[in-house]
Amino acid sequence: MPRVALITGITGQDGSYLAEFLLGKGYVVHGLKRRSSSFNTERIDRIDLHPRDPDAHLFLHYGELSDAAALAGLLRDIRPDEVYNLGAQSHVRVSFEIPNYTADITGLGAVRMLDAIRTARLDCRYYQASSSEMFGATPPPQRENTPFHPRSPYGCAKVFAYWAAVNYREAWGMYATNGILFNHESPRRGENFVTRKITRAIARIEAGMQDKLYLGNLDAVRDWGYAPEYVEAMWLALQQDEPDDYVVATGTGHTVREFVTAAFSYAGLDWERYVAIDPAYYRPSEVDALIGDAAKARRKLGWAPKTLFADLVRIMVDADRQLLADERSGRLVRVDR
Repeated sequence: MPRVALITGITGQDGSYLAEFLLGKGYVVHGLKRRSSSFNTERIDRIDLHPRDPDAHLFLHYGELSDAAALAGLLRDIRPDEVYNLGAQSHVRVSFEIPNYTADITGLGAVRMLDAIRTARLDCRYYQASSSEMFGATPPPQRENTPFHPRSPYGCAKVFAYWAAVNYREAWGMYATNGILFNHESPRRGENFVTRKITRAIARIEAGMQDKLYLGNLDAVRDWGYAPEYVEAMWLALQQDEPDDYVVATGTGHTVREFVTAAFSYAGLDWERYVAIDPAYYRPSEVDALIGDAAKARRKLGWAPKTLFADLVRIMVDADRQLLADERSGRLVRVDR
C-alpha cells in the first residue's frame, strides 16, 4: 500500500513543492487548505486531480489549524503515516500587525495537531516547520544548539511550536522532528515577500508597468536557498530511525542589497534608479543576520544545497518575466479547486 501523508499549508510555496515531491515517490497526499473567496490553489493546480478520478493521489480538505475538532476528525479519517505541519501565518512583518492570530495559527496550531495525533493514537511521524527567525538576535552562524532569541511575534510563535514538538517527543514518545529551515525562495514565493517583490518589480519595470520599488532594510543578511531542495530535507528528516532536529541552510549569507543588485544587474538595469526606501517596511525589531550551519543535516541526512545564490536570483527573475508575459497574453488560467 502507498504511504499516506498529510500536509498543512499545502497551497503555499513549500506545501506545493512537497506535494509534488511526495507524489513522485508514490505517496497518497492529503492537504489542508483554508476556505477563501479568492483563488488560492494556483501553486498546485498542475497536480490536483478530481477526487473521483481512479488515478488520483492528491486530495484537498477544507480546514483551519484553529479548529482542533476538525483536525482530529481528519486524522482519524485518513490515518496518515506522515504529517508535515507547514501551515502558518508566515509573514514576519505582518506578524507585528496581527500577533494574536499569528500566535494562534503558527504556535497553538502546532499543539492542536500534535495533540490530535496523540489522542487518536496514530503511529505516524510528525514534521514541524521551524524557522531561522527563532534565532533572531543571536549572532551567526546558527546551528541546532544555538540559543533562540526571536525578534517578532512570528519568531516567538515558531519557538513555541518548536518546543511543543520536542515536548510531545519527550513526554509521549511521539516521532516529532523539527526542521529549522533558513530562508528558501522560488518562483512560488508569495509576492509580498522581499525576494518576489524584487523579481516581480523587475518584470513590471521592463514592461513599463512600474516606476519604483519600495523596500525596507537593505542591510539585513539572510541565508537564501532554493525551496524545492529544502522540501527534500523535510522528507529525509522523517525517514530516520529516530526523531531529531535539523538546521537546513546553505551556510552563505547575502544582504537584501546584494539580492537587489544581482537581480537588477541580471536584467541589465541600474537598481539605484528604481529602488527607494520606505520606513513603513522596517520591522519594529530587526533581525540583522541569519546564516545557518547545516553540518548535521549533511552528516545525518546526506542533504546539501545545490542551487547557488546567483542561480536562484536568475531562476526567479526569469520566472517572473514569464509569468507577466503569460498574464498579459491571457495564457495564464487559474482554476479554484
